[in-house]
Amino acid sequence: MTYIFKKSIGALLLILVSLLMSCSEKNKNDIVLQDPLINGDFADPSIVEHNGKYYIYATIDPWGAEELGVLESDDFVHWEQKHINWPTKELCTSETSNSSNVWAPSVIEGKDGKFYMYVSVGSEVWAGVSEHPLGPWKNAKSDNSPLIKGNMFPEYHMIDAEVFIDDDKQVYLYWGSGLDWVNGHCFVVPLKDDMISFDEAEIKDITPPNYFEAPFMVKKGGTYFLMYSDGKCTTETYKVRYAKANNPFGPFSEGENSPVLTTSKDRSTLGPGHHSIFTEGGQDYILYHRITNNSDQLYRELAIDSLNFSKGEIEVVKPLKTMMHLNEN
Repeated sequence: MTYIFKKSIGALLLILVSLLMSCSEKNKNDIVLQDPLINGDFADPSIVEHNGKYYIYATIDPWGAEELGVLESDDFVHWEQKHINWPTKELCTSETSNSSNVWAPSVIEGKDGKFYMYVSVGSEVWAGVSEHPLGPWKNAKSDNSPLIKGNMFPEYHMIDAEVFIDDDKQVYLYWGSGLDWVNGHCFVVPLKDDMISFDEAEIKDITPPNYFEAPFMVKKGGTYFLMYSDGKCTTETYKVRYAKANNPFGPFSEGENSPVLTTSKDRSTLGPGHHSIFTEGGQDYILYHRITNNSDQLYRELAIDSLNFSKGEIEVVKPLKTMMHLNEN
């Protein structure tokens, strides 16, 4: 009886804490930390906000699909899956493509108010443009070719592109991974005002320590924080790291608290990574995926947690799911 009573009290306290956290977050900035954020098999998330609605773009598991997973919400609680016309495997195939599906979207609002997408299809990067987050989308290049061809640097994997717009409005494209789960490399190039043109001579290899894939740039107080994933995305070794520099090209030195998001001891958060960062109401959030079934067919789900900076470093993330599990015990 004592055990049952304690478990009941613990469950009640957990519900009360969760409600208080949700109400606090809702009053603060309309972001509610749910676990998982969305029911479904998604990975590699990117997020934009437009006219009071949120749009998440993600890989559909296992291992991608013919199209992207696109989800819309006006309250960050209830999400509806949408379908967009581009990208698809059929529309994004070139003579340098391989058989890989549609993966790892990155969507951003450009300086011109249009929306730009950088997405991996066939293990090369394609760029799309649209007036609205739900489209209609089209290839941003008039010749319908990939932005980064799969054979640009054949010894590395030309995937996981992410765009960063600096305070001076200069746009930078980051991308790159490794082959056979080793030797990940990160590249960067300044983009011109059309968000797609660049000079290949300006491409730089800026690979930070312990990098494998999924770069994401954040700037705080004049410091450039290059965040990225390390390990193998099919296992508990997958994690989020960060490195710092005083400019977008580096050189980068790994942060004191890196890695900041890893598999938890109780494995309730398993293999977290390939994230994006967004800000609402003055609070930063990390949106990422974690493994739900690491069999031969990889399945992942989306999760969200607060991200905080302190004393020039990124604080270690405390996943909501892990905290909930601790409260249950």
